[in-house]
Amino acid sequence: MGKAYATLAQAQNNLRLLQELKVQTKEIQEILLEAETDSELPNSARSKIKYMGEILERAKAQHYDCTAMVKKLRAMLHATEQEGRMLKKQSVFLSQLAAKTIPKGLHCLSMRLSVEFYSLPPESRELPHQENLEDPNLYHYALFSDNVLATSVVINSTVSTAKDPRRHVFHLVTDKLNYGAMKMWFLANPPKGATVDVQNIDDFKWLNSSYCPVLRQLESVTMKEYYFRSNNPSVATGLKYRNPKYLSMLNHLRFYLPEIYPKLDKILFLDDDIVVQKDLTPLWSINLRGNVNGAVETCGASFHRFDKYLNFSNPLISKSFDPNACGWAYGMNIFDLRQWRDKDITGIYHRWQDMNEDRTLWKLGTLPPGLITFYNLTYSLNKHWHVLGLGYNSEVKSKDIHSAAVIHYNGNMKPWLEIGMAKYKHYWSRHVMFDHPYLQQCNINE
Repeated sequence: MGKAYATLAQAQNNLRLLQELKVQTKEIQEILLEAETDSELPNSARSKIKYMGEILERAKAQHYDCTAMVKKLRAMLHATEQEGRMLKKQSVFLSQLAAKTIPKGLHCLSMRLSVEFYSLPPESRELPHQENLEDPNLYHYALFSDNVLATSVVINSTVSTAKDPRRHVFHLVTDKLNYGAMKMWFLANPPKGATVDVQNIDDFKWLNSSYCPVLRQLESVTMKEYYFRSNNPSVATGLKYRNPKYLSMLNHLRFYLPEIYPKLDKILFLDDDIVVQKDLTPLWSINLRGNVNGAVETCGASFHRFDKYLNFSNPLISKSFDPNACGWAYGMNIFDLRQWRDKDITGIYHRWQDMNEDRTLWKLGTLPPGLITFYNLTYSLNKHWHVLGLGYNSEVKSKDIHSAAVIHYNGNMKPWLEIGMAKYKHYWSRHVMFDHPYLQQCNINE
């Protein structure tokens, strides 16, 4: 009201009232910004608010014009709504931009480790316990990442909660740029008793555009225009369409587990933005009842059901799937690779990926094709195995976090980024070796 009357006073050249309204409005705003509750208001607040009321009464007496006042308030409301929408768009844009950016410290860490690795003689570059890699009696994990620090947290947290770390085998796949760094980290910091193997995705010669539909599509001119043309309207309305993770084959490698690990029967897939809080070995003894994928379902009421991820206006989708079917989460999934091979899961994935070349069945990511590929082939795990939302939801219940075997920072606010939520960061950071010389040299601090 003070701002509205100030505008009317200025229009009628009432400079004295205008000055009083501006000064008092500013003082009241400053008082309110500094206090979150009534008890935090200063002693002078009551008198200032009373004085502001007197000025408003005087302004009302001098400039009371109902029609003009209504018009002014409507104009102010409209301007505030427009500013709010603009700020919301800016916030989303900056959040997506921050999520895409590699922090300087992580880039520094990768470079230092790479230099160290390639200075080693060839015979010193091999990780120990390689004889465990194909032993089906051990507990095997698959983790695909280009983030050395995040990967170390996943493995450190898993090993620290394992009853017998010697029986745990971690299969890592990274890209050519980070291969040396990833390997050097675990050569220098071997997890106690556990086995770690690091592979370079570029060494998978079978993973080529003639075999893999998504790789063929990513190499196409239309896909490059879709993701990279600055005047693309779909890009303009959502920066997430340019997120590098959607273009990385490391993200799609989860659909090729039997090809990568032909001698294994079961494997636990983990994302690199999770923290393990409890021993995971009981997952291998769960009876999936003929299903291929064991995962925690994410639907509640009408949220996270198939119609959120798939285009049910397309007849291919509407005739094949139930729009109310419950979605599930990637990030911690136990896969039965024998059932996978018997049911030709990779072939199912390829067929649907081929049909989605024009992106009319789903837009992006690996969860929509995952929901399709493992439709009616997913066993629902107890929700305490995997609690999600720590990368976007500030209201995840503390009791759910503490009872979870795995907590997942899915979303843009990763714990290694400045935009990560402070209230959740300590669950992740307690597994980081901040006293490590390389981390200190790269200014990676808590």
